[in-house]
Amino acid sequence: MSAKPSFWQRFGWRLEAVLWDMVMAVFGILPIEKASALGGWCLRKLGPLFSAHHVAQINAKLVFPDIDDAGAKALAMAAWDNLGRLGAEFAHMNEMRPYAADGRVEVRGLEYLQAVRDSKTPAVIITGHFANWEVMAAAICQSGLDARVSYRHANNPHIDARITAIRLGYGIPDLSAKGETGAREMLDAIKAGQTVTFLNDQKFNLGIDAPFFGHTLKTAPGPARLARRFNVPLLPVSVTRLPKARFVVTFHPPIDADTDPDKTIAIANTVAAINRFLEDQIRAHPKDWFWVHRRWPKEVYRKGDTSKDKAASGLT
Repeated sequence: MSAKPSFWQRFGWRLEAVLWDMVMAVFGILPIEKASALGGWCLRKLGPLFSAHHVAQINAKLVFPDIDDAGAKALAMAAWDNLGRLGAEFAHMNEMRPYAADGRVEVRGLEYLQAVRDSKTPAVIITGHFANWEVMAAAICQSGLDARVSYRHANNPHIDARITAIRLGYGIPDLSAKGETGAREMLDAIKAGQTVTFLNDQKFNLGIDAPFFGHTLKTAPGPARLARRFNVPLLPVSVTRLPKARFVVTFHPPIDADTDPDKTIAIANTVAAINRFLEDQIRAHPKDWFWVHRRWPKEVYRKGDTSKDKAASGLT
């Protein structure tokens, strides 16, 4: 059972929520293109002040071993720009209407999503933190497909409630927070015939070892397990950013869950296939990825020398 928050923690949460409301009000007043540009500018200035800026550069060198320092810094700056734009665009999610004539979103590969919807059977949708992933969720849920989306709670409960309200407002019917309760909700949802959606590109300490850009990293096996258990397709989806707060959401051909009689082998093979999809998207659109996440083991970021870290950590 978690400890009861202190008075000062609750006070801090309230202050953060007030600041959130003020920032969202400013972004909301501005036209979406200007808000997006301002958000990007703000985080390009603030992002390099955080330790995550160093994390992003290490990640870039692990993914692209031949990249130089300037290239790694450029990807880190692109990540901050994208995150700032995403935050500002959150105030304009009502304008992201993937199936409207001028909804700022082009949808490709829709036939793959429609096949799931029309089959009346669920699927496991998998993706990563690309561009504005909220736009991707809008494309899924505004299509008429009944889907439950997995997400991570914001640390501040007041801000978490505000984010949840925005997500419900743009069309997500059901949300499940990561954790034991959320995992049970996702299991119950797919049992009931509801499609479930996961962002599967982040580190999961309780996951299985799986290849990712030539390294062996802990990866969540949940989507692979659900697809195998219920014999449903894995449907990959991605989103890329265009200029002026516009996007392309792409539904890709389904990934079939591995059918090896050995359950452990089958799940490992399916997780590897999911990671290959994520790798392809990151290589194709590196500026859109969430580079600031600590995807590799802790010692990689403590030492900072990626060539030595790979040897010391077995990342070969």
